Amino acid sequence: MLESGDLIFVRDHTEMGQAIQASTGNYSHVAIFLDGKVYHATVEGGVLAQSHEDFFEAEKGYDLYRYAEIDDNEVKKQAENLLGAPYNASFYPDGDGFYCSQFVAEILPIFDTIPMKFGEGEEEISSFWKAYYRELGLAVPLDQPGTNPSQLAQSPQLQFKERYLDDSNH
Repeated sequence: MLESGDLIFVRDHTEMGQAIQASTGNYSHVAIFLDGKVYHATVEGGVLAQSHEDFFEAEKGYDLYRYAEIDDNEVKKQAENLLGAPYNASFYPDGDGFYCSQFVAEILPIFDTIPMKFGEGEEEISSFWKAYYRELGLAVPLDQPGTNPSQLAQSPQLQFKERYLDDSNH
């Protein structure tokens, strides 16, 4: 069951989702459920709050994690303050706005940053990320400090709660 303060980790099969998972691990996205709404940073809308119905999609996989010490009200206040911030598409630590795990780490400051990875298999930088950054006109921020959803999920501060299947949409 979804409770306020739950962190929602997402697996998906989009090209971007697959590229993130190939470089970093199990998850391509992270969001947080607070007081009936899902807060997250999206490519399309930057930092936003969505209803449960608008967030969950049948074809994606979701795992819930808990941070036992969470102060929902404080974290919600932080999240509300960042609503409308742009999406940090560059993933640079000083980029404008937030990407999904950067947003969660900002409002729930319990996570370390790690050197960012963009490889796949033997490649240090996969062809997906080479093309992605060519389009942005930026160098790939390889080994810059950052976060990713899979790394957040592995934090010893979080407990895996359950694999979440949203039945309201089926």
